[in-house]
Amino acid sequence: MKNSNMSSNKSKVDESKGCFQRIGEAFMVYMERRLLIVFAMGFASGLPLLLTMSTLQIWMTEAGVSLTAVGLFALAGTPYTLKFFWAPLIDRLPVPLLSRRLGRRRSWMIVIQLGLMGAILGLGFSDPAAGPLYTAAFAVAVAFFSASQDIVIDAYRIEILDPAQQGAGAAMTQAGYRFGLIAAGAGALYLADITANWSIVYAAMALLVLVGMVAALLAPVPSDDAHQDAAAIQTKPLFRSMLIDPFQEFLTRNSASTALAMLAFILLYKFGDAFAGSMANPFFIKIGFTKIEIANASKIFGVFATLGGVFLGGVLVKQYGVLNTLLWCGILQMFSNLMFAALAIVGHDVGFLYLTVGVENFTGGMASSAFVAYLSLLCHTAYTGTQFALLTSFMAFGRTWLSTTSGWLADHTDWVTFFVISTFIALPGLVLLLWMTKHLPLEQQVHQHATANHI
Repeated sequence: MKNSNMSSNKSKVDESKGCFQRIGEAFMVYMERRLLIVFAMGFASGLPLLLTMSTLQIWMTEAGVSLTAVGLFALAGTPYTLKFFWAPLIDRLPVPLLSRRLGRRRSWMIVIQLGLMGAILGLGFSDPAAGPLYTAAFAVAVAFFSASQDIVIDAYRIEILDPAQQGAGAAMTQAGYRFGLIAAGAGALYLADITANWSIVYAAMALLVLVGMVAALLAPVPSDDAHQDAAAIQTKPLFRSMLIDPFQEFLTRNSASTALAMLAFILLYKFGDAFAGSMANPFFIKIGFTKIEIANASKIFGVFATLGGVFLGGVLVKQYGVLNTLLWCGILQMFSNLMFAALAIVGHDVGFLYLTVGVENFTGGMASSAFVAYLSLLCHTAYTGTQFALLTSFMAFGRTWLSTTSGWLADHTDWVTFFVISTFIALPGLVLLLWMTKHLPLEQQVHQHATANHI
């Protein structure tokens, strides 16, 4: 009997070791060179965003610019929602001289990042109080180059990774992206407090763009980058090659009903999360939290909670597949909105604030990893930049425009009711995903993408 118990205990120990070994091997996927480059490019992608949003808003407020003008500067972010218009140019045309030496994707990265550095420097040396139009022009320029950089970085990530790596790639790009947000958000504010000079702050942010440039120079060239579609560009009308073919390929890959279901899902999947998130900061202020408490919880702790979520989400995609991970992480993401309702009942409690932000950001990070992996797999490698830009712009429409009704609802209900309703708003996207999981296998949706990656 004693030997039997010892054998049983040894078996359990071996099983436990095997479990930890599998978990370790799953996370080791993030140490692959291509994924580390994707991380650095994610940093470069996230860096410019806050320089035209919250960081710029704080600078303008300190400079005495009216709140009305500060609010109007949100329009500087318009290039992010319109990037699909010029994505075909970046997607298809080579950069003279550079493309032969660096490849099409890397040459575009370098050119765009040089423009981004110049625009950030110009923004930093403008005067929002004395010359708001110049500040606005440079802010739009930063957003334009930033959105353009997103096009080429997203396309490069999809093309350089195998289909099985897309989940890990989504996690790494989002992790890098959030470190970029920390640098341009908390980092810029700390530097502004130390130097009391916003020109120095923006010059430092411009230097950080070099992270993306170094990553681009160290990055491998996708196998088909040098010759892909070169003959097609010469033999087909340029307009058709750049603008018609990417959309026609996506629509003809699936039936009209399938394509419509996929687009509706993209629009709705993050809608409930965005609807609640758009009122999160006003909600925190209204129930008595200070700006410092909100910053520490949301901008520092929340970012690291998101990072944990995106890395776990990437592992889950690899282990259980994209659609299953989307479904279960989407359910967790939906129920995380109820944490805000619970906080509304509890009131001003810093510990519960951290719990709420942690749960919401962690589950949102898990769902985001799966979602970005899904969008990446939908793109055909011949039209990666254009198709991904179109899909993310479509997603942004739900996040930006549909969620604008959240303020009206918050004005006409109490906070508990508001966040309960935001939870139910997430249901249509999940019901549609459940239908897609049963009737539209992932292989059917991404068949040509997978084929293109193995040519």
